[in-house]
Amino acid sequence: MVMMVEPLAKALEPLAGTHRVLLTPAGAPLRQADLDRLAAYDAITIVCGRYEGVDERVAEHLIDEEISLGDFVLLGGEVGALAIIEGVTRLLPGVVGNPESPIHESFRDGMLEEPQYTRPASFRSWDVPEVLLSGDHGAIDEWRREQRRRRTAERRPDLRNE
Repeated sequence: MVMMVEPLAKALEPLAGTHRVLLTPAGAPLRQADLDRLAAYDAITIVCGRYEGVDERVAEHLIDEEISLGDFVLLGGEVGALAIIEGVTRLLPGVVGNPESPIHESFRDGMLEEPQYTRPASFRSWDVPEVLLSGDHGAIDEWRREQRRRRTAERRPDLRNE
């Protein structure tokens, strides 16, 4: 089943002032940079296809951008819409308690974030790295940089090539 052009046109044409996004496997893969860019718009309209998607004329004439969550197919675009909504919302001022948090996280510098730890410092002989308990902010910063580099190289080497 393909969603028809006429009802979608009736729904989308009054929203011409918004940035209209179609979620489709044919779209560009969603990246953090896309969420940053989308967060700058005053309004976004997200169109979710279902089953076989939407009539191609919708994409050609009524959509500003096509986005995909990745190289897989779901029944519809609703999960993708939720991912975009959450990813954009957390970038808006006042949403995240610490405004610095979205700046210092995975994908900001082409790397994954370093490991995070809480108290207690030792649990079942699983210890927090000693450097994090040292109070030496320079050494801690260096440890974090090295952990980001190492974790990215091991788990997501593709990020360094983007």
